[in-house]
Amino acid sequence: MENKVYYKIGDKEITQKEVHDFVHNLGQEGMRFHNEEGFKQIAKELLNQELFLLDAKENKLDENEDFKKELEFAKEQILKQYAMRSVLSQAEVSDEEVEKFYNENKNQFKDVYTFKASHILVDKEEEAKEIKKELDDAAKFAKLASEKSMCPSKERGGDLGEFQTGQMVPEFENALLDMNIGEISEPVKTQFGYHVIKLDNKELVKENSFENYKENLKRNILSQKQQELYLNKSEELKKKYDVKEM
Repeated sequence: MENKVYYKIGDKEITQKEVHDFVHNLGQEGMRFHNEEGFKQIAKELLNQELFLLDAKENKLDENEDFKKELEFAKEQILKQYAMRSVLSQAEVSDEEVEKFYNENKNQFKDVYTFKASHILVDKEEEAKEIKKELDDAAKFAKLASEKSMCPSKERGGDLGEFQTGQMVPEFENALLDMNIGEISEPVKTQFGYHVIKLDNKELVKENSFENYKENLKRNILSQKQQELYLNKSEELKKKYDVKEM
């Protein structure tokens, strides 16, 4: 692809690649510049920066004492980050290590479902049982929810919308896992009261398997190892440089 040149100042060129790289480095904020007008705007800004640089060099601002102090401060900050990255880069995690951790802790992981459900929430178990009985006799769920539920979802006929594993209290979620689509539960007790639940949909989106959890686990284990390296190195350096807490 042609690397378009927006501006040329002496031997320096403001190119399309330089502009695109700048926009990319802005991340989410850069999305608004992803059009030709936006690229031109960025190119103009890069030109202005280059002009200021030329002017600074011509006026020997790099010999200014304030600049030298700022430069020294910036170098120290970069060196700090570089030194820490050098330590953290020593951390390594093998696939075998990750799989061993998964197998030893498999009960900590779950199948991940998306659910769509409605509920009616009341204070007393007897009331919940009565509601279930009415629903078994073909009473309309949404109508009873709007009349009797304590939950704000009563305004939507008890509809809780779509949610995933881990977003509801365990008792509520466990009931959903045992239910079939279209089924209405017996009263389910939680810290909020008694729920009569209607399961509208349930889909398995992530099975509890090593392959599905491998990358997340690898990142977590790597992060833990990096944290250990960082703390151990910090303690070692405290002793080496005779740090005294005041």
